This record gives sequence, structure tokens and C-alpha cells, in this order.
Amino acid sequence: MESNLPALVLGSASPRRADLLAQLGLKFQVTAADIDETPQLDEAPRSYVQRMAEEKADALADLGSSLLLTADTTVVLDEVSLGKPQDAAQARQMLERLSDRSHEVYTAVCARQGLCSETVLVRTLVEFAPLTPALIDAYLSTDEPWDKAGAYAIQGLAGSFVRRIDGSVSNVIGLPLVETRELLADFGLVAGLRGGRA
Repeated sequence: MESNLPALVLGSASPRRADLLAQLGLKFQVTAADIDETPQLDEAPRSYVQRMAEEKADALADLGSSLLLTADTTVVLDEVSLGKPQDAAQARQMLERLSDRSHEVYTAVCARQGLCSETVLVRTLVEFAPLTPALIDAYLSTDEPWDKAGAYAIQGLAGSFVRRIDGSVSNVIGLPLVETRELLADFGLVAGLRGGRA
């Protein structure tokens, strides 16, 4: 391990996860994990996100004694994961399916230090209001739907689509803060003592 690595490493390319982790007041470095994110045949969504979070940790195992935090999030409708849209047509289809319905958002968070590893799975239920074709068109004209599971960002304009939410809002954004803080505390890292990114 390089001597200048901080105690905590966020293994994610998501700026949203980095922003959320920064809210805990911890110093950390960001290092993205490059893995194959193809779902396995008949793999359940909750199993998929747990496997992804843990495989991201596996891919960054050479960081030595640093405490590594990885995560993966998926939007689930009718037991089917809605990943990141490949194009506008797919994004439109996702939003049409989510309209006037409830769906689940799962995030798995893995903390690993040496041979010690712990993974938590968090579920949030989100209910969308009806989305008219004009509203979907307007949303697709923004930058928000891209690179987002389910083709929406609850922390942005799509927050106005949400009629009801049961569970963690930060989980829907990509990193459940309560569970992440508790998970890091299990490894001796207490939130709020240090600030800023490395």
C-alpha cells in the first residue's frame, strides 16, 4: 500500500456517492473499480447488488490496510432490475413503466479491511405519481436520466415525480447514510471527526 493513502477509500466512480460520503465528515480517497457488471442468469436483484458491491471490493483488494467502501444500487420493478438506460428510447420505456406505480431501490454497501468484510443491504420503496408523455419528454431533454439506475435522479428534477417514499432517501441516491455510518463505525471509523476528500 502507498503510504499516502488515507484510512478510507471509496471504491466508486459515482460523484453522488462521493458527495453523500462527504456528508459524514470523513477524509477519503476515490478509486473506481473496473468490473464486469453483467447480471448472472436468473440472478435476483438483491443478490446482484450484493455481488457487485463485493466484487468491486475484490477488485481493489491491493489497497492494503486501507478501509475500503464499495456500493451498488439498482431500481427494481416487478422483480426486474432497471439499470442505467442505454439510450433515450430505453429511458422513456423505464419512466413509462415507473409512472403511477411503486418500485423498490436496493443498495448494497460493502466495507472491507484486510480479511474483515461486512456487507449491508438497504431497501427503499418509492411511489411515482402519473407521468404524462409531455413530462417524460421534458425530463428526457435534461441531463438527469443518463447514468442513473431507473433513468431518474431523485435528488434532482425527478424528485417532483415522487408521491411517497418509505425508507432512506440517500439509499435511492446511491449510498444509505445511516447504514454506511454504522458500517464504518463497526470498523472503528467515527463520522464527523475529520472533513474533506483526500
